[in-house]
Amino acid sequence: MQIKKLKLFTTNIIAQKEFYSKVLGFNISSEDHFSVSFNVGHSILEFQLRDNSTQYHFAFNIPSNKEEEALLWLKSRVKILKDGNKEIQDFDFWNAKAIYFYDADNNIVEFISRKNLNNSTHVIFDSSQVLEICEIGIPTINIEKLYKLIHEKAGVPKFSGDMERFCAQGDENGLFIIINKTIKKWFPTNEEAIPADFEILFEQEGSIYNLTYSKEELSLKCY
Repeated sequence: MQIKKLKLFTTNIIAQKEFYSKVLGFNISSEDHFSVSFNVGHSILEFQLRDNSTQYHFAFNIPSNKEEEALLWLKSRVKILKDGNKEIQDFDFWNAKAIYFYDADNNIVEFISRKNLNNSTHVIFDSSQVLEICEIGIPTINIEKLYKLIHEKAGVPKFSGDMERFCAQGDENGLFIIINKTIKKWFPTNEEAIPADFEILFEQEGSIYNLTYSKEELSLKCY
């Protein structure tokens, strides 16, 4: 699964514009008074202004050998969110390593290097080495309901999880991280996972889909 575009909501469009363009160094692809979009590798990240917004948890893929360089690069720009004393989290069950930090809205943002993708590079790490948006978190009370809708309408397979606490749906290029908000909290901060509206455009097996998650209800259509 390839995430083409992810639209999130913010109450402070100026702060998010400054963070993603100046702190992380992503190029702005479009902007007006109510929204701003950034080119992030193969994906577009958009923030749209709204009167209220809720914390998100999302991730970007980086090259499979760049977590140490990415950590050093990030530490001069943001505060790293740790699990205990660990700044780099080792997900051996996914053969991946991840780094977490807050953006201007205190969204939990993740850089993850997935060894199975074999996309290592000798280029020195900077924002141009962020490859794509690869995850969006979806808190819910019914994991199986959302999984089935996405699977039946778009054919997106299960990647891992038990359907009770957590289900990752998709593949290593793009995942829906569906969690039971009554059981699981966001890693590594242990903050409550609150459902947050978003819109996503993704490609699965050659077809393009638009998924909207609003007021804990999911709608999905194919273009």
